[in-house]
Amino acid sequence: MIPAVALAIAAFLVVFLVVPVGAVFYTAFSTGSGGFTLTHFASFFQISLMRESFWNSLYVAGMSVVFSTLIAVPLAYFTVRFRFRGALLIQTLGVLPLIMPPFVGAVAMQLIFGRSGSVNLLLQEHFGFTIPVMQGLTGVIFVETLHYFPFILLNLVAALQNIDGAMEESAQNLGASGLRLFRRIVFPLAMPGYVAGASLVFVKVFDDLGTPLVLGTTNMLAPQAYLRVTSVGVEDPIGYVISVIMIAFSVAALWMSARILKGRDYSTLQRGGTSLQRRTLTPWQTAFAYFWIAIVLLVVLAPHIGILLMSFSKVWSFSVLPEGFTLEHYKTVLVQSPHMIGNTLLYCGLAAFIDVIVGTAIAYIILRTKVPGRQALDWVAAAPLAIPGIVLGIGYLRTFKGLEMPFTQTAFAATWIALMIALAVRRLPYAVRACMAALTQLHVSLEEAAENLGATKASTVRRVVVPLMAGGILAGFVTSFITAAVELAATLVLSTSADQAPMSYGIYLYMQSIAGRGPGAALSVLAVVIVGLGTYASYRFTNRGDTWKQ
Repeated sequence: MIPAVALAIAAFLVVFLVVPVGAVFYTAFSTGSGGFTLTHFASFFQISLMRESFWNSLYVAGMSVVFSTLIAVPLAYFTVRFRFRGALLIQTLGVLPLIMPPFVGAVAMQLIFGRSGSVNLLLQEHFGFTIPVMQGLTGVIFVETLHYFPFILLNLVAALQNIDGAMEESAQNLGASGLRLFRRIVFPLAMPGYVAGASLVFVKVFDDLGTPLVLGTTNMLAPQAYLRVTSVGVEDPIGYVISVIMIAFSVAALWMSARILKGRDYSTLQRGGTSLQRRTLTPWQTAFAYFWIAIVLLVVLAPHIGILLMSFSKVWSFSVLPEGFTLEHYKTVLVQSPHMIGNTLLYCGLAAFIDVIVGTAIAYIILRTKVPGRQALDWVAAAPLAIPGIVLGIGYLRTFKGLEMPFTQTAFAATWIALMIALAVRRLPYAVRACMAALTQLHVSLEEAAENLGATKASTVRRVVVPLMAGGILAGFVTSFITAAVELAATLVLSTSADQAPMSYGIYLYMQSIAGRGPGAALSVLAVVIVGLGTYASYRFTNRGDTWKQ
């Protein structure tokens, strides 16, 4: 039975992941008659807009990593290594940007930091100058940095907490202190966490489609891939060349993060959480640290504040704050777009359900069986991490072109089923990792005991393994659900009408016009509430899972 399940999962991944991505590669490297060619890549680099987009994407991703580092490293170091009131609250607030889609935050940031935004109006009135942080590529870097720096913060906090405090104290006894102590001892030992977070920031920013589109910056690779496919058509090879380049750089970033750490030993004999003596700052240092953290958190939470104000504002233009408040935008959304909320719950719920079913099966096959090819199954299931949503969407359009749903005469790629499956495939790695973590902590002797008492393998899995994995499975479901709810790239490519669209597509449509920004903000607030509730549920499920294991 288990080999049959493994084959079924492999078939699912081949049809909905390997073949679509393979079709993208095949089209990028093939002539019209099926031969191999690099002509399309040569054509890509002969187009000045493509060369400009290529370098702009690298520049934006690289600079976003730099500025994310400047925010996350001090925030993590201060709250972990020093006695700090409210350290946990500061770390929690620092992670909040992740529950809002970056393209939603981009609109709010325009109202607050744009040319006629609140901050620049105040600066112009009181100091006679403005700061152009929301113009062109600078605006994209600004928004991406504020949205994705928590990846570095989360990983770095965990890495710092695992450092043996005795090593830091030994360095202090030998005379190291301040910046030298951080540069020579602390940061090198925390390097695995930093590298993991920085590589995620690079990949996420390099592949992001929504933020550049909302800010009107189309001279980047992801917007160009979307515009080429939607305006020129799925036969245009340049769109496929862009897709291959995006996958190559995503894989290269993840490979380099592993390469940097290869051959170096970061292990310590004792984890730092219990033995670490937190240092005390002087009053002046404490005041400066709190002031700096307050400024950072105020900027970081600005998108949330801005989108909330916009959702209640009657008019907000060329003024520091909205001119009057109303609930009309929420009424508009609930009258015009309740189906988008329902579509989001339906698509993301089904996608997350598929993910936990497949993820649980993959975890069991890898950790509890010796089925041939199980390691390859793990690699393929993790591959969507390096595949941008727009590339998968383009692959679906190419692969399933001409395929119709039975009895409907509707193209498969134009149905909500294709979008739902694409969301499931994109978020599968999260569910697989959550299920594997849960099963790893479940001792095999429990299953052996059940089988010794006469239970069959299937009965043991159903009545022992799955119930004890419930915490991890639920956490995987919620994680897949909330990340699918804010997916825009694949949604833009595969959504064919507003009637079938989820909330992320609706937010994007509303935000395309000035009049639609109020309802778009209201829909964004509802999306953030759903994602926030899902994040809280994931936290509760994870903790409950830990309790069960204890």
